[in-house]
Amino acid sequence: MSGRSLAKATLLTASLSIAGAVLGLVRDQSLARLFGAGRDTDAFLVAWTVPEFAATLLIEDGLAFALIPAFSMALARRARGAAGDPVRALVAGTLPRLALAFAAVGALVAAAAPGVVGILAPGLPDPALAVDCTRITATCVLSFGLAGYCSAALRAHRRFLAPAAIYVAYNTGIVSAMFALGGAWGVRSAAFGVAVGGVLMILTQLPSLLVEFRARRTTGGAGPADPAEAPRPLDVPLMATVLLFALCRQSQVLIERFLASSLPAGAISHLNYAQKIAQIPMTLSMMLCTVTFPVVARALAEGDTERARLRVERDLAVASCLVLLGAAAVVACAPQIVQLLFQRGAFTARDTAATAGVMRVYALGLLGQTLTGVLVRSYFSAGRATWYPVGAMAAGIAATSLIGAATVGAYGVTGIAAANATGITLTAALLLCGMRSARHGRPRGVPVRTAGVLRELGRPLGAAVPAVVAGALVAGRPASPLAGLAAGGVTVTVVFVLLCWALGAQGFAPALRSLTTHTRRLAHAVFR
Repeated sequence: MSGRSLAKATLLTASLSIAGAVLGLVRDQSLARLFGAGRDTDAFLVAWTVPEFAATLLIEDGLAFALIPAFSMALARRARGAAGDPVRALVAGTLPRLALAFAAVGALVAAAAPGVVGILAPGLPDPALAVDCTRITATCVLSFGLAGYCSAALRAHRRFLAPAAIYVAYNTGIVSAMFALGGAWGVRSAAFGVAVGGVLMILTQLPSLLVEFRARRTTGGAGPADPAEAPRPLDVPLMATVLLFALCRQSQVLIERFLASSLPAGAISHLNYAQKIAQIPMTLSMMLCTVTFPVVARALAEGDTERARLRVERDLAVASCLVLLGAAAVVACAPQIVQLLFQRGAFTARDTAATAGVMRVYALGLLGQTLTGVLVRSYFSAGRATWYPVGAMAAGIAATSLIGAATVGAYGVTGIAAANATGITLTAALLLCGMRSARHGRPRGVPVRTAGVLRELGRPLGAAVPAVVAGALVAGRPASPLAGLAAGGVTVTVVFVLLCWALGAQGFAPALRSLTTHTRRLAHAVFR
């Protein structure tokens, strides 16, 4: 994949992901405006755990980590002229079984909804509403599973438009359902929107996938398939490690809501709103890695370890610069962001203060979130099982649980957010330490140069701290939240950029060039 094609794919993915994130904010704003931050919203957010888990396991991380390397290997075999079509053989051998498994798990979640709610939030004052919402959202296990399969197949084929658009379709379905049915169904309308949005995810990708498969029907060598060249079915150890890692990572949400369910009404809502905003910089910084993961997997499938290593190291440098800039802006301007986005309708000034405080603490873990996302792709890009990421994530979850339980009584939701940031940072540190150079033995993943990566991370981190201080001082002066956000955001950006330039951050220049190129292309597309 050429640099030009990579830049174009990244621009496309980033643009549609930003649109999806904006609609996600509209979704959260609509939820806050229509239902506030009280018992009904808490009940829905407990049920919201199901689509959150399903998205992580089946779309964003888990299934993609197993399927993209598998499709990349099949595509490499096809390029070598293997008999038959390895890609179509892979689909025939995996899709029916996975679809059956998705349907069975979704039915099991719906049937066990009372027990699920009791485990997730034992202190919830209205479990009946949460049970109803959970049964509705359980349909997303099947729809998200099929959507994730389509997304992995298309991304392995270097087709990024439809996969990048799925969250636009998903959030459109939720927002439409809330406004159309909220008056009659209450917060259950949001759960119904999740079910509708899941179906829209599939429909958004299906045409592109069918076109791709039909276009490739005649490729590959002639004659019967060679058993030695036939793509192997997804092995159980690989699926186990991938899904357990994703499950452990997403279980941070379970821990948060379990601990917050015993706090006053609205605590789960404050955590949710704060996390959704705080994670936007991390989501945007990961867009490049979403595009380059198939590139790394294909390089490893072709035996080019050096190309994979250079790509991962560059991704780490660029992603860390972008996420630290975003995290600095979130910490400096948290009250202005929350007030501007949510303070209307049933969402009060008290809710704004509580959410902003939690959001600042969450932002401290954004670098760890981003590093974890980049590094785990390195571990699984070769398409073979490795248990080290699962152990690293389990250690982070243990830290989150212990710190959260120890601090929730004294510090409430702030203690829970601090536990989250500490746990994910520990996971990132363990994952980075686990990367071994090839000269020290067989690497667990792509063998990045750990010492060099650590030195490079220190430069944007050193620039972020002064940027936060300067931005917070400026953002608090204007009375208007919009003016405060604008002034604080500009200050953070200027200070961060100048310090990164002075410190010689290697990831800064590519990130700046990428941002400039994308802005210029977007302007050309709009104004030509």
